[in-house]
Amino acid sequence: MADEAFERTFPDVDLGAFWQDSEYAENTYGGGRLSAEVIASVEAELGYRLPASYVTLMRTRNGGMPRNTCCPAPRATTWAEDHVALTALMGIGRESECSLAGPSGSRFLIEEWGYPPIGVYFADCPSAGHDMIAFDYRDCGPSGEPRVVHVDQEAGYRITILAPDFVSLIQALRPESEFDQS
Repeated sequence: MADEAFERTFPDVDLGAFWQDSEYAENTYGGGRLSAEVIASVEAELGYRLPASYVTLMRTRNGGMPRNTCCPAPRATTWAEDHVALTALMGIGRESECSLAGPSGSRFLIEEWGYPPIGVYFADCPSAGHDMIAFDYRDCGPSGEPRVVHVDQEAGYRITILAPDFVSLIQALRPESEFDQS
């Protein structure tokens, strides 16, 4: 059932090749058992309706590390001239350290690290918290379809739009080998 929903939502993405097996990522970013009650509870706590496409992906594996971790960016960031990298996608839950509502989840990043309160921070980057990827609800409101942005703490929390929606972000992810790593 989750695979069928995934294929309808992400028709050009191979689910069998999407996730990288990583005990660390599952323990750190995993959201635990995903249910309608957990989704509703986390949404209520964060104050935003999560994109249906994100929920669909989390039903395949509730948080973890994708194989392709680089997304083209329209301008240079402190990470690279032409892309951003992500470490993992946060699962929907609160038990793991970096799940959406976990101890180091989205609210922590806003309240303790000073990230702008634009929505939900859902993907960590290799900089260990110095840049993040978020659902940006500023234009659509808390129940709308957010765009996906990169927020660069090292550049004064500069916001760069990466994709008009979550599906587009997932389709844009590329292997690190496609980018100049020098």
